[in-house]
Amino acid sequence: MRGTWAEIAALGVSQIVGYGTLYYSFGILAPAMARDIGWPTEWVFGALSAALLAGGLVAPWTGRWLDRFGAGRVMAAGSVAAAVALVAAALAPAAPSFVLALVAIEVTSTFVQYGAAFPLLVQRHPGTAQRSILYLTLIAGFASTLFWPLTTWLHETMSWRDVYFVFAAMNLSVCLPIHLWLDRRPKASALPATGAEPVARVAPVAPARGLVPPSLRSRAFLLMGVAFAFQSLVVSSVLVHMLPILSALGLGLAGVMVSAVFGPAQVAGRFTLMVFGRDLSPLALAVISAGLLPASLVLLAATAPSIAGATVFAALFGLGNGLYSIVGGTLPLALFGPEGYGALQGRITSIRLIVGSAAPFAFALATDWMGVGGGLLVTALLGCGAVVAFAAVGLLVSTTERRP
Repeated sequence: MRGTWAEIAALGVSQIVGYGTLYYSFGILAPAMARDIGWPTEWVFGALSAALLAGGLVAPWTGRWLDRFGAGRVMAAGSVAAAVALVAAALAPAAPSFVLALVAIEVTSTFVQYGAAFPLLVQRHPGTAQRSILYLTLIAGFASTLFWPLTTWLHETMSWRDVYFVFAAMNLSVCLPIHLWLDRRPKASALPATGAEPVARVAPVAPARGLVPPSLRSRAFLLMGVAFAFQSLVVSSVLVHMLPILSALGLGLAGVMVSAVFGPAQVAGRFTLMVFGRDLSPLALAVISAGLLPASLVLLAATAPSIAGATVFAALFGLGNGLYSIVGGTLPLALFGPEGYGALQGRITSIRLIVGSAAPFAFALATDWMGVGGGLLVTALLGCGAVVAFAAVGLLVSTTERRP
């Protein structure tokens, strides 16, 4: 088990760097990028949307590669590709080359973030994968807490291009060795039986254990995909614009302190789940996660510019997003089993990215048209669709379990 903990801890570090350098930093650096290439800031977020769409289109292929070549090998290649993409963006002389580099960044993200990390855990430790996914997200939840202030601090002393050079070096010096180590490390099934963790056989389990029977898999996947799509719209809209939203609501510099609550709230929610939520099903967790996100947005819109209200928003949104990350790994595993899990995660990642790709640009346009408060309320309404869809999945599963 000690070896398993070492793998989860190392993979957690790589996720912090992967999300911090390739995702969370963008919202802080975007205004400087826009000035540098001569575009309005909204257009830069539009370029991000196009890049996310490209990542979503590639994700199904990534999922199949994860199953075919092994997740560790794909993630190691992804670390190199991420560094190259960041350097290409930093060296981009004009808007067209910058957009191409941004697309490369989001495509390589599918190789190194949760969509690849979860299959790695399932491949290496299928019998304990759900718990391992929870532990991983517990560590990776610090990505925003660390990288929002780190990016801000770096950008105070250097250009956004230099920041991207630093981030490229981090992917090579931190993430690449971790992924190579995980690829070469023996799997649990190859370790001696004494003291080793139990490894489940990768085969379908009975419907009573929560797995959807073959006749209903397409319907269950469709409902789950719809739910993840709505959640992706909410999360993609808010996370990219977190600091600009708080600033526009009149919080000023206090918005930076408020946003710092988000990361610890993610971790606190996951820790609480780890300690007290052992008997909570992935479907129940999905409904709770989906409900917290729109509720937090309504609270923020209703209480602005209250610092206390914004702090509670950041805490609730962090809790919801933290659970959402777990659900993305555990719910498909519970419903459909570990067989072909990499390809399944690729399809889920594709849905999230394709649907969520329009969110940053659409949210920026919406706030220009109806104000930040109006944009938050519309986003909250869309988020309620995830609650309905997850509830429909639960109804489908419960109906299946009651059949003789």
